[in-house]
Amino acid sequence: MTTPKIELKGVQKRFGTKVVLDGVDLSVDPGESLVIIGGSGTGKSVTLKSILGLITPDKGSIKVDGREVSRLTGRAREEVNRKFGMLFQAAALFDSLTVWENVAFGLIQGRGLNRTEAKQIALQKLAKVGLGPEVGELSPSELSGGMQKRVGLARAIAAEPEIIFFDEPTTGLDPIMADVINDLIVTTVKDMGVTTLSITHDMVSARKIADKIAMIYKGKIIWSGRKEDIDNSGNPYVDQFIHGRAEGPIKMELAK
Repeated sequence: MTTPKIELKGVQKRFGTKVVLDGVDLSVDPGESLVIIGGSGTGKSVTLKSILGLITPDKGSIKVDGREVSRLTGRAREEVNRKFGMLFQAAALFDSLTVWENVAFGLIQGRGLNRTEAKQIALQKLAKVGLGPEVGELSPSELSGGMQKRVGLARAIAAEPEIIFFDEPTTGLDPIMADVINDLIVTTVKDMGVTTLSITHDMVSARKIADKIAMIYKGKIIWSGRKEDIDNSGNPYVDQFIHGRAEGPIKMELAK
């Protein structure tokens, strides 16, 4: 049997009295694209942060390539994180750096590459996402939202990661630009042969970039399977969410 690239078993996390993760089980095989869907506050981001080591779970196991990573710190954690690339929700570019310096940031700061070599790699990655070398000299504030997402993707792939995380990759984009970014993600992931884990509430994006989809609700994975099967999940929570219906078992919690 193939060792999963990422595997979570019984992961729990609470903040004070609020239970955010209540026994999350997930498995992502090498080269697979898993998308976690769910509404706001259901535990998507905490799951992602737990895998990245930004949050330590209270209980449970998180493995990367079969290695337990949930309690790693220091150099051991850095070694695991070298496998990762990340596209942040709002691109999260540094305003004080040029575009190419943003793409090369991890190469220079994390890998110790000299600026000349790092810039060459940065321009190559910008070309992969459809941006010319002239864009590399601009500041992030000179770019549209879609171009900023492209730069964020170029940065995510700059160090040739084995695993890429996508945090709400199409948030804030119009439908056409969102589709462009989705296509770019699919093409880039296929070309690199990497494993990806994404979180989103955008079903159009999920259907486009996923091999498998898992839905999280109240801190638990309530359904997972091939994306082709989600329309026939037989789960009323999943059915309500993917069709965006107000009526159903999922009730919006309103402030009192």
